[in-house]
Amino acid sequence: MEPLQPLQEFLPQVWFFILGLFLFLYVLLDGFDLGVGILSLTASSEERRSILMTSLGNVWDANETWLVLMGGALFGAFPLAYATILNALYIPAVIMVVGLILRAVSFEFRENAKNKLVWNVAFGVGSFLAALGQGFALGTVFEGIKVDEAGHFAGGVWDWLTWRSVLVALTLIQAYVLVGSTYLILKTTGDLQETHYKTATIATWTTLIGAIFITVSTPALSEQAREHLFNPPLLYIFGIIPLGGLLLIYLLLRSLQKREEVTPIVWTFLLFALSFIGLGFVIFPNIIPPSVTIYEAAAAPSSLVFMLTFVGFLIPILLAYNVYNYIVFRGKIVAAEH
Repeated sequence: MEPLQPLQEFLPQVWFFILGLFLFLYVLLDGFDLGVGILSLTASSEERRSILMTSLGNVWDANETWLVLMGGALFGAFPLAYATILNALYIPAVIMVVGLILRAVSFEFRENAKNKLVWNVAFGVGSFLAALGQGFALGTVFEGIKVDEAGHFAGGVWDWLTWRSVLVALTLIQAYVLVGSTYLILKTTGDLQETHYKTATIATWTTLIGAIFITVSTPALSEQAREHLFNPPLLYIFGIIPLGGLLLIYLLLRSLQKREEVTPIVWTFLLFALSFIGLGFVIFPNIIPPSVTIYEAAAAPSSLVFMLTFVGFLIPILLAYNVYNYIVFRGKIVAAEH
């Protein structure tokens, strides 16, 4: 067993990174889908709403592939974490799935419906519910999951619902509205584009307020987080990441004020990436915060190696498909002339 020791430490770290990559790509890509869906509830006319829906028509279903991959990878690489986390987050997961089903059904039915109002509302509400469920799940990660000595869930059915998880969920919704707004800035023109310069500006400030709360409250309310983050070298990293976030917020607000089209979504993507790096440092090496590590929850090394071989081929193919998809369907969405 001794020769396998380095492998038993290295493979869980690799899979922790892969899971983080899948989650990041899902939140980034499906995030603007959900943001556009939420923004569709505020559209002032059916023509504007149609433009918003058209901007998603050829990309939204591919974006959700990363969520399926993440679920499969978590089940295969960290089966204990898969069972425990889903048990703890059963209700938020149901909320998210119901939202995703509403989105998918309403998006398809809306195209052929004479009265589109019901499906418009269903798509917007589904987007909100999906974002809300994910927000509650993220809030539970910051709160921590109660487990027994074997790593199984030992908490209550409503442990995920706290005042802090509600604020985290609302912050994530604002972040999705932000990335959705910057996406629509890139895809629309005229008055509709101007509207989303305004929604992006508002969402930037509300997201910033929520991010400051999360950054301050995490070490303030968690003794383990304080011990983990306030020791070198993580202390320096934890100090640099918020400063980098404030710089990106400044650059984002400046680009919105100058009415730039491409740079707002670039700064937003970088802001999401920086947030994920910070989240990774807060959680690592735990896979079930705050007590079960990736090493304790990992599958057998042989299983991890087999999965890694498969995923090693799959990731470049999916990335290439996504890039190709966005290149083919680049450009502005405009209203059809009658």
